[in-house]
Amino acid sequence: MPSFAEETKEKKRHFERLDQIFIYLGKLFRIFLNENGWKVFPMAAIVSLLVALVCENVFVNMEGTQVGALAFSCVCIWNGFFNSIQSVCKERPIIKREHRAGMHISSYMLAQMIYQAILCFGQTLIQLAIYHLCGIPYPKVGIMTGQFIFDFGITLFLITFAADMLALMVSCIVKSTTAAMTVVPFLLILQLIFSGVAFNLTGVADQVSWLTISRWGIRTICTVANHNGLPSVSLYAAVNKLTTIPEFAMIYKYLVQSEAWNVIGTTSTQNMMKQEYAFTAANVRLEWGILLLMGVVFWVIGTIFLEFIDRDRR
Repeated sequence: MPSFAEETKEKKRHFERLDQIFIYLGKLFRIFLNENGWKVFPMAAIVSLLVALVCENVFVNMEGTQVGALAFSCVCIWNGFFNSIQSVCKERPIIKREHRAGMHISSYMLAQMIYQAILCFGQTLIQLAIYHLCGIPYPKVGIMTGQFIFDFGITLFLITFAADMLALMVSCIVKSTTAAMTVVPFLLILQLIFSGVAFNLTGVADQVSWLTISRWGIRTICTVANHNGLPSVSLYAAVNKLTTIPEFAMIYKYLVQSEAWNVIGTTSTQNMMKQEYAFTAANVRLEWGILLLMGVVFWVIGTIFLEFIDRDRR
């Protein structure tokens, strides 16, 4: 049974860890102000605006929603990566010195997590505002909160947070800011290629894609937007293109005036439906949970690597 002195010492250690979280959180916000960290917000606005200007038929039809989900996920991942990719490695000598002086790595990393989450929240609000101002039609109904904008906002935040924690993990591992910035393009390309939308993935590639933030981000956006409940226009568009062929003009006229035209639309919609996009609360809970779990796992791995900083001869 531990003695009173041991219990007192243990309590003191816990208070030290808690105090250090607030100390380093304050330090991070001072760096944010003094080193122009606020620039992440206008950058998020610019990227969101560029995406909003080129996205068509998002939340209007299946095809536009899926492509838009890819674009929105890429914005979130971009924001998350550049929030934290240099945050640890740029001050590695300082962290090493303060750790030897009594700093708890877990306290420092918790402060980083809270700070990064606040940045992600701010960027999410900016994204929601930009998309709305650019005329992207938000659905009204949300499967989880009752309002789509809240479901959509939570989804964008979780995608950004997961990407942020992935970059934070990398920042805890790499040797320098140069190495960190070299890794970023590969991470971005990996997220794009294995998103499951840009390319048709099969076999091992498809299995790998389920480990990416982009795949789960797109899936969640399509779920909260009720992708399966939207009309599909791909088959209609393919048929309309054939009207440039004179021989097809009479057939096209017949199709439009007959029940076959409705059958074309119904068939196209059925073919585009995906079970993983099912508009259910259970589906959203699973997807939100996985995105949050990814962020926590990345944070834990980063913390473990940073715990060995005293062995680092860099």
